Amino acid sequence: MTRLTAEFWVQAYLARLRLLGIPAFVTSHGDDTAGAVLVKLNTLDGRACALHRTYDLMSGARKWDALADGAETEVDASIRRQREFDPDLWVIEVEDRAGRHLLDEPGLE
Repeated sequence: MTRLTAEFWVQAYLARLRLLGIPAFVTSHGDDTAGAVLVKLNTLDGRACALHRTYDLMSGARKWDALADGAETEVDASIRRQREFDPDLWVIEVEDRAGRHLLDEPGLE
């Protein structure tokens, strides 16, 4: 099975968000081919959630799971810690008051 590069996935994700008018920005450019992706959902009310892709060893399924959730300053601190030990990490910030991130939609889940 051929894997998508991180950069290709990020660009496709940003395009899907743009189609729905959801602002999103790359705040940390990771490794183009194999960097992990972290999505920060900012609801613009002082709260945020950082989502990362996890792998279930029992079922083999991949899913997006919360890495940090709460006050935006705490989520930002968690993201900074992740970047300290993974310089290849991509960070995408999605800004949506309704909490839409699209990661549960077909092709992104």
